[in-house]
Amino acid sequence: MIRKAKAQWHGTGKDGTGDLSTDSGVLAATPYSFKTRFQDGKGTNPEELLAAAHAGCFTMALAFQLQTAGFTPTALTTEAAISLDPDGGGFKISKSALTLVAEVPGLDQATFDKLAEAAEKGCPVSKLFNAEITLTKTLK
Repeated sequence: MIRKAKAQWHGTGKDGTGDLSTDSGVLAATPYSFKTRFQDGKGTNPEELLAAAHAGCFTMALAFQLQTAGFTPTALTTEAAISLDPDGGGFKISKSALTLVAEVPGLDQATFDKLAEAAEKGCPVSKLFNAEITLTKTLK
């Protein structure tokens, strides 16, 4: 399976603008720029998209872990916070912090912890990152 996205850019790094599109059409000429990445401009940025990808991947991986263990979640909500830090003359993604709140009837804390940690390790996006990944989890 191959998934594709396309980026277009016009102009310099600081004053230029670009747009992102995906084959699925979910992103269609979605704007991104220096402002959307490092300030508060309207549009998206690579780190925000990575955060969405990590949150979505992990949450789906956990749903499969729970299903295999015989549990059906009422709700799984995950936020991913990507840290972009200075690195010499550039930047690096140093961390993805996952924060999970889960409602899973009949699930004990120890099993929840084990399944959530397995989902974090098994998620393909987690495997992609060369960064620290933390997981804070709450079972309601």
